[in-house]
Amino acid sequence: MISRKISTALFAVAIATAGFSGAAYAKDPMVGGAPMYASKNIIQNAVNSKDHTTLVAAVKAAGLVDTLEGSGPFTVFAPTNEAFAKLPKGTVQTLLKPENKAKLTKILTCHVVAADDTSKVIKKMTEKHGGAYKVKTVGGCMLTLRDHHGKITVTDENGHTAHVTIPNVIQSNGVIHVVDRVLLPKM
Repeated sequence: MISRKISTALFAVAIATAGFSGAAYAKDPMVGGAPMYASKNIIQNAVNSKDHTTLVAAVKAAGLVDTLEGSGPFTVFAPTNEAFAKLPKGTVQTLLKPENKAKLTKILTCHVVAADDTSKVIKKMTEKHGGAYKVKTVGGCMLTLRDHHGKITVTDENGHTAHVTIPNVIQSNGVIHVVDRVLLPKM
């Protein structure tokens, strides 16, 4: 009986963390080896993820910490260190220089939507708009969101598509969706 309860509990956790677009969300899911507490804001959680050290450094260099600690709500498509590593060699180091702060800020704010868009909301909006939903970011970029059987993709203005690898990381001031690509504005 106890092993059945454990199996049932493990199955429930697996479903909640697998990225299904239903209402089930994992309680304090793990991202980058750290629990993401729904009671903390985006910055308070992001600084603990070993998979987002590049993003955190970029947010600090762009002076966006106070903004992302604000009340929101924000939906952040958070690229991993691996996503930043896919950029041409030297790009990240160049963007982190003080003289490139405006460009870095533009790129980062193109990952933020002034809303609380969980995967359930994204699915509903994509269905309502014929399979693709365009959303304007805080940085003025247009992203195209798609949901295909619970798998969310985000396409930037250049036609490059990121896949949401960890959806619905609930924060006190919004939601984070971890993505596998840096979204770039047209420049």
